[in-house]
Amino acid sequence: MQNRAMNNILLLITAFIWGAGFVAQRAGMDFIEPYTFNCVRSYLGAFSLLIPILIFKIKKGPNRKMNKWEERRYMFKAGAICGLALFFASSVQQVGMVYTTASKAGFISSMYIIIVPLISVFLGRKFPWSLWFGVLLGAFGLYFLCGSNGFSQIGRGDIYIMISAVLYSVHILTIDYFAPKVDSVKLSCVQFFVVGFISLIPVYMFESPTWDGILACKWALLFAGVVSCGLAYTLQIIAQKNTNPALASLLLSFESVFAVLTGYLILNETLTTKEILGCILMFTAVLVAQYKGKNLPDDNAEIVSSKCC
Repeated sequence: MQNRAMNNILLLITAFIWGAGFVAQRAGMDFIEPYTFNCVRSYLGAFSLLIPILIFKIKKGPNRKMNKWEERRYMFKAGAICGLALFFASSVQQVGMVYTTASKAGFISSMYIIIVPLISVFLGRKFPWSLWFGVLLGAFGLYFLCGSNGFSQIGRGDIYIMISAVLYSVHILTIDYFAPKVDSVKLSCVQFFVVGFISLIPVYMFESPTWDGILACKWALLFAGVVSCGLAYTLQIIAQKNTNPALASLLLSFESVFAVLTGYLILNETLTTKEILGCILMFTAVLVAQYKGKNLPDDNAEIVSSKCC
């Protein structure tokens, strides 16, 4: 019971870090451009994940179907594919942070918890009625959240964040496919290196990064990279070893609430009455969508709790 409570606390800490991460991303846009921010934080996240790998010498159990070199090649292949998916998802999200608030971005991004099962339906998985009810509530929530006049005045940033939620869903499904075959921490480390490397292309094509700008938002970069990517993901892995995946996914979804709270306390962001109603509806949608029917296998719940920030 004590270990279970500690795991739940670790998951809530992870959710808080991810929620506060939206504030760091938004604050960073005051000093540097989105691809530069994404590139630097990805490298910071990758190097921070090397610490538990090297110190604790994390090893995956022997894979009898692959020898040592085949397993390494498969790791880099998985990391490259997941990294490519994460690059598109995180880049679109970071661009969206230029045009919207951390509060709204946190709630819209949390819709990946509903989008992932929807995509999975087309892959042959079955889900209960609660998922579809959650989708309906989420649609109403987006209607109120995305502008004073609903969908008629959706902001540019809101559209980017919605697209990133879909792309993050693709990334989660990719992680879900590769994670059982390789070590999760190593996979995350490789994919962050891939994101950082690919991000260099748009950085030098479209942006003009300066050391002064990077140093000016060093605290936002350190939080988004080391804390939000490296630390939070490691805590998630530790906590989920002995936690029901459905419960883990529910606790992690609180990142949307923490995004609003930290946005209000740190960035002085405010929400209109309609937008608050939208947040309530979307959070309710996330809670409802977590309900799992009696005859559904656990992997349906596990797949939505694999977010890599």
